[in-house]
Amino acid sequence: MDPSLSAVPVRSPRFPLVLSQNRPLRFVTFFYLYVMQGVPAGFATTALANYIADAGISSDRVGTFVAMQGLPWSFQFIWGPFIDKYQSSPMGRRRPWVLGAQLLAVVASLGMLTISDPLSNVYLLGLTFLIHSTVASVQDASVDAMAISTIPDQERGRINAFMRGGFLAGTALGAAGLAVVLKLHGFHVAVLVQSAFLLTLTVITFFIREQPQHTLLPVGRQLVTTRQEQHEHSLRWLFSELFRGLFARESLRWFLPILLLYSCQNAFIRAYNIHLVQQLNWDPTELSQLTGSYGILIVVAILLLGGWAADRYGAKRLLPWIMGMNFLILLTFSLAAPYWTDHRVASAVAVVWNMLDPSLSMMAIPILMALCRRDVEGSQFTTYMAFVNLSDIIGAFVSGHAQQYITAPTIGLCTAAAAGLGLVWILITTRKTAQAA
Repeated sequence: MDPSLSAVPVRSPRFPLVLSQNRPLRFVTFFYLYVMQGVPAGFATTALANYIADAGISSDRVGTFVAMQGLPWSFQFIWGPFIDKYQSSPMGRRRPWVLGAQLLAVVASLGMLTISDPLSNVYLLGLTFLIHSTVASVQDASVDAMAISTIPDQERGRINAFMRGGFLAGTALGAAGLAVVLKLHGFHVAVLVQSAFLLTLTVITFFIREQPQHTLLPVGRQLVTTRQEQHEHSLRWLFSELFRGLFARESLRWFLPILLLYSCQNAFIRAYNIHLVQQLNWDPTELSQLTGSYGILIVVAILLLGGWAADRYGAKRLLPWIMGMNFLILLTFSLAAPYWTDHRVASAVAVVWNMLDPSLSMMAIPILMALCRRDVEGSQFTTYMAFVNLSDIIGAFVSGHAQQYITAPTIGLCTAAAAGLGLVWILITTRKTAQAA
């Protein structure tokens, strides 16, 4: 190997905040980077969605608002190849993208303060969150790419649990915490709290390096990499390889039912929340807090248990069982609709629903990471996550408009039926694959 093309990482005792050399730092960093994504999502899709639903806004407008917030996440596949292509900076391969996107996210959050009355400007409110989500989706793609670049193979399963847990924890914090701020102090104070939170974590991120030889500022000598670390592929090749990986038979076999189940989960909860607020006169703040109190405890427990089980027994082996559990829970929730008027039953449904996403994610994410192709791992994994986030848009938009014609329990039965079809697909394809082998 040509010595001029090698760079041996050297430990830097004077600067311990280096991801490649600090294992606890990796767990903490990727957890809070995903919390940053979750807080605005929870604020929009739960706290604000319940807030405007309580004001009498029609379910289709509520669904459209939630969909606008989530729409940019469906275009993450566009950012991935650019992030994989342009990664030569003294600051690191992915860190400039992460920091730049985080700063723009803070600016976009502050831009929400220009709305004087969110209840009379729901579509403008949705537009501001659409702008914020656009830059946040770049940050998400950058973080995913940085994770794949810096996390050792033996840590990926557990750190993936922390990443998904961070997003769900952030969602809970944005839903429950900002719902209280929204109720007590109003929309503008809630936006300021959100913006201050994002800015604080951005400042912390500034002092974290990927490798010890990276600089904090975009000045200094450019990094010299090994031949294996050079990325000289064209954008055309990157996009071509990305689509080849996404549409491979094995990819479609696993990803389509996973995406269907995520969509079913989100369609049910959007219809259920609107039903509780508008039909059963629930207080929106109380409903939001169910997600952020008992819900977050369930999330943490499921993540810890699910990560251990996936490593021990295999994610592909356990996924059909998780899909079956989701089907039974959605079916039971929908058939129990006559008892939703009982506050205890309705609360139990809202709390138990919180276990569905983390239980599925703990099996789905390791499977999706294993499907990623070499040299486009970051782009392909980001695209998978983009479509998982898109499932929230699909669920919100479809269930919001469907409630103009059918009831929430009927929507619940439809989601249970769709989840059942996904389970049948997995069982059939798994059996055919086993027979072919």
